[in-house]
Amino acid sequence: MAKNPLDGFRVDAADIAYIGSDLQRPECILAERDGTLWSADARGGVMRIAPDGAQQLITSAELSDFSAAGDEESRFTEGTLPNGLAFAANGDILIANYGTDLLERMTRSGQTGTLHDNIDGKPMGKVNFVLRDSRDRLWLTISTRAEIWMRAFTPDVDDGYVALVERGTIRIVADGFTFTNEVRLDAREEFLYVVETTGKRISRLRVEEDGELREREIFGPSNLGKGFPDGIAFDSFGNLWGTLIMSDQLFALTPEGECRILLDDGNAEATDALETAFYERRVTPELMLAASGKIAPWMASVTFGGADLKTVYLGSLRGTRIPYFRSPVAGLAMVHW
Repeated sequence: MAKNPLDGFRVDAADIAYIGSDLQRPECILAERDGTLWSADARGGVMRIAPDGAQQLITSAELSDFSAAGDEESRFTEGTLPNGLAFAANGDILIANYGTDLLERMTRSGQTGTLHDNIDGKPMGKVNFVLRDSRDRLWLTISTRAEIWMRAFTPDVDDGYVALVERGTIRIVADGFTFTNEVRLDAREEFLYVVETTGKRISRLRVEEDGELREREIFGPSNLGKGFPDGIAFDSFGNLWGTLIMSDQLFALTPEGECRILLDDGNAEATDALETAFYERRVTPELMLAASGKIAPWMASVTFGGADLKTVYLGSLRGTRIPYFRSPVAGLAMVHW
């Protein structure tokens, strides 16, 4: 077997640089071939960061109707919290909005509308992440059906699910996850990898031709350790990189499922206190806030970019800028690349 390019690799904090300033909750980052970055922004849209560092905040300029039926009024309410992002085929930005519980679509000029606000007439729940595949299908994750999401931040609640949007129709294709978070497809789009944040694991399911998901299994350790898995991304070798939020670690799962810690920027004492509270079912916002690093506070996502896809950007929930460093291996090109 070929030597894994991550053998012996760890991120040196001295090699980390930063881009962006005064960002608000840059949870998810999209990278384009020309070096442009798009970051989710808590002010209700996205921040465009040009290769030279120039920033442009793009928020809802005008409400438009992108619904498949074309006859429903778009809904964009207060409390918006853009979370997961993806590019539509035409370059528009798809937004999984954790605040409005909607799947939205925003043009690059800021026209925003609702793609989906329910499944079978029922509210979707806490919409977390969206991923587009090579067949122009959208994979959508809902962390929990609970209106107060903190009640689902426990190992006991498994009401998260994965939905599929195909030709304008949305349906649930897998259910019963513990706080569903980011998802990724492997290079051949044979398996969908699903982060179960409060389950502290990553599951994978075989993708059938019709989009149904079968043969669910845990990939890698059944418990990834302290902190909670959040964002994931494949490299071109087949390693699955990921973040552990609230221990603020960057890890990689090799194709064989071995877990390697690539960066540790956590506050060990605060993380230990949070871990104890989590298993005793007494997590509080104060304990969560204390468990935070300094490089990418509440490290939430990992994105490969740069012309050679060897620049790694880290998203975070509490950071105001985006850390980045060079990787020994290129990322797996996403469908928009």
